[in-house]
Amino acid sequence: MIGIAWTLIVAAIVLAALSLGIAVGLWRRLRQHRMRHQALIDVLRNEIQAMTSSSIGMGKRLVDIEQRLNHTAEKQLELANRDPGVLAYNQAARLMEMGADVDDLVKDCGIGRPEAELMALLHKELHAGDSTQGR
Repeated sequence: MIGIAWTLIVAAIVLAALSLGIAVGLWRRLRQHRMRHQALIDVLRNEIQAMTSSSIGMGKRLVDIEQRLNHTAEKQLELANRDPGVLAYNQAARLMEMGADVDDLVKDCGIGRPEAELMALLHKELHAGDSTQGR
């Protein structure tokens, strides 16, 4: 009877030591996995931060470019509207693109007949040049 009790005690101690060894091994593996995952999280966090900084920088540059473009467009419009003669010629050019003839230019834009005929000739030459380049 005493032999069986000692055997059971020894078996329980061996089983406890084996369980403790398995638990320590699993704890070490868990700690290694946690360290690897934390390293991956740090790498991803750094990459996200770099991408965010880049996006913010590009956004600022785009806003700056948009502001400069708007300013340039305003200046261009201001310059076009400053000289009434230029405005008449710009309007005549637009009308020419829409198919107006010399009489329409003289009547609607207030430019002289020789100037209107010259614009019509120039328009005709430009479109003749465009059609030959497309071939």
